[in-house]
Amino acid sequence: MTAGSEERNNVMQQESDSQLSDDQPANPPTPKQIRRWQQYLANERAEAAVYRELARNREGEEKEILLAMAKAEERHEQYWRTMLGDDLGFPRAPSFSTRIMGFLAKRFGTVFTLAMMQTAESRSPYADDADATEQMTADEAIHAEVVRGLAARGREKMSGNFRAAVFGANDGLVSNFALVLGVMGAGGIDSNIILLTGISGMLAGALSMGAGEYISVKSQNELLEASHPHLATSTVVPQLDVDANELALVYRARGMSVAEAKEQADKVFAQIEQSKSVDAEMLAGANAAEDETLSSPWMVAASSFLCFGAGALLPVLPFFFDLPQMIAGVIATALVGIALMVTGAITGILSGKPPFLRAIRQLVVGMLAAGVTYALGMLFGVAVG
Repeated sequence: MTAGSEERNNVMQQESDSQLSDDQPANPPTPKQIRRWQQYLANERAEAAVYRELARNREGEEKEILLAMAKAEERHEQYWRTMLGDDLGFPRAPSFSTRIMGFLAKRFGTVFTLAMMQTAESRSPYADDADATEQMTADEAIHAEVVRGLAARGREKMSGNFRAAVFGANDGLVSNFALVLGVMGAGGIDSNIILLTGISGMLAGALSMGAGEYISVKSQNELLEASHPHLATSTVVPQLDVDANELALVYRARGMSVAEAKEQADKVFAQIEQSKSVDAEMLAGANAAEDETLSSPWMVAASSFLCFGAGALLPVLPFFFDLPQMIAGVIATALVGIALMVTGAITGILSGKPPFLRAIRQLVVGMLAAGVTYALGMLFGVAVG
């Protein structure tokens, strides 16, 4: 018996002693087990490489965490190497999902990759495999939580404009596709009229989205500005009666306790004693609510207009090429279906859910909405005819 086989049998014997009621030696692995272990080995090696690739582009604490995760995957890799012994064989390719994560790590960075890693770690096959140790199963469960935390950091850093772009494009896709199909369903309508309807729907929807976002962001900014301390107040604070300490009432009105309000007011008066003035940041108070970043209403409006318009343009495109109406409709349906699946997969990845299932859900919901509109168009066409 070779050294590799002896080491593997020792490992399997230890697992057997801890999990079985008798002391029978472990049986030699079957070809099916060997193939499964080889696949586990390939996946663990690839996942460790993914974590190292992610760490290469990070700094500080996140880099240390990612490198520690890579070390953990290397321990699992070594376990399967030991179990395989002389049956190590030629290196296998990792699973398709693991290869996708490696591709994302090199091309798109942390957020998308961690979102997929979160799904992969939470669906580890070790829990249902008697050949994996209980510690490895626990490791994978903890890894899922670590990745969940890292992915949450990435989502917080990701600009909200990206999410708004995805959802805006999706709204344009579904609403204008439904409009186009509804007009087609009425029957007997020239393709040029359908094209004009689609363009009108695209512009109307995009303008409505842009105007709505402008009003919403502008109103939010005005609300935030109304809640911030007035800068002119800092010029009159030095004239306040220190003994009356009415400044404390300002901080109490902002939610501080009596003691906290008095402490903050004392700090302001102490600064006045030193510099004969007070800055706006000190006046606001350390415990006051953190200022929210004011967004540009014009930028948000333009982004919403373009994203909605881009999505709404897709179902109209085939009608620009003077194709037979039915063929144009089929092409539009195919284009919208692909786009819906892409946006669904992206939202699934960002939310840490299986992207394929989210893509199918997005496709089904979008097509159902369009199908209902088409049916209503047919009913309307029959009623009018």
